[in-house]
Amino acid sequence: MASVKLTDVKKVYDNKVTAVHDFNLDIKDKEFVVFVGPSGCGKSTTLRMIAGLEDISGGTVEIDGVVVNDLQPKDRGIAMVFQNYALYPHMTVYDNIAFSLRLQKVPEDQIYEKVTNAANILGITEYLTRKPRALSGGQRQRVAIGRAMVRNSKVFLMDEPLSNLDAKLRNQMRAEIILLRQKLDTTFIYVTHDQTEAMTLGDRIVIMRDGFIEQVGSPTEVFERPRNVFVAEFIGAPKMNLMETKLIKEGDQYFVTPFGAKIEVTGRKAEELRAKGISGQSILLGVRPEHIVLTEGPSIGAIPCKLEVNEMMGSELHLHVYTEDETRLIVRVPTIDLTSEARKRLVYGTQLFITFEGKVMHFFNKENNLNLLYA
Repeated sequence: MASVKLTDVKKVYDNKVTAVHDFNLDIKDKEFVVFVGPSGCGKSTTLRMIAGLEDISGGTVEIDGVVVNDLQPKDRGIAMVFQNYALYPHMTVYDNIAFSLRLQKVPEDQIYEKVTNAANILGITEYLTRKPRALSGGQRQRVAIGRAMVRNSKVFLMDEPLSNLDAKLRNQMRAEIILLRQKLDTTFIYVTHDQTEAMTLGDRIVIMRDGFIEQVGSPTEVFERPRNVFVAEFIGAPKMNLMETKLIKEGDQYFVTPFGAKIEVTGRKAEELRAKGISGQSILLGVRPEHIVLTEGPSIGAIPCKLEVNEMMGSELHLHVYTEDETRLIVRVPTIDLTSEARKRLVYGTQLFITFEGKVMHFFNKENNLNLLYA
């Protein structure tokens, strides 16, 4: 078991392109940390620097209190699971899992015990005599994880291990990784571009963009208290709706006025605005699709809009609407809340009225995109 500490870590290619900028992070022993962000944000490069597969241009990486910058990957006490499985096609599943142990000249009886134990945990015992070509994608990924498990490493590194699987298998393997984490009780660092994986797997999430850390926090923290517009839009599906509007202060109360409506800020959000002494100003207002509701007809708190696209998602509808000034918004409506007749009326061009409660709003500075309350 081990902690991992990155201090001012950076990666520069050819003295020109900086892929990772001054990355600082403390990962506790037995913590599951997920690096998430769009393609090219530097998450895999950071993982590879921890593993020793990329040279570090600056800063230090410590594993279990030891600086490992100059250590070979095999000497760092890590095990890595790759996106493409990296299995030897000419070897059986048993031999693939046993390969690193044989390199270490571990006695065969101990190899047998470790391989069969890992196979039992992963549910691949019946495949030990097969070659990788005879396995499905999910089975191959289990073999790759088993190969990492038998090394008794201090830290597990996983680089987009589920991205090659179909949606059903991804869901299944996500659950298996959660169970595996509980059985192994070790430190995990996991890279993905999929925010659903990040939210379901991580104790903490590191959200990256263009080589910088945008926010670090628990899944609940980054969802409920996004530091900036990028995090707010990246975490959550569909992404958060943003509207240019005004935040108005009237005495001790706050209101927003999107598209001619007037909605009071209530609950904790109002208390936090008052505590920070925030005055009225032009803002970017954020509201998640699941927090917007359909309302009956025009009112002081209703926003008029027209339906553009109706996506049937099974348990809910995703209604893509546009306002009078052509701002596009998404509304999530549970299908159980609608009669069959109401669903039939939701067609292109239908006039709708939407609103939201005052406790679900997010307020961003228009100039720098930072959250007025949590930046």
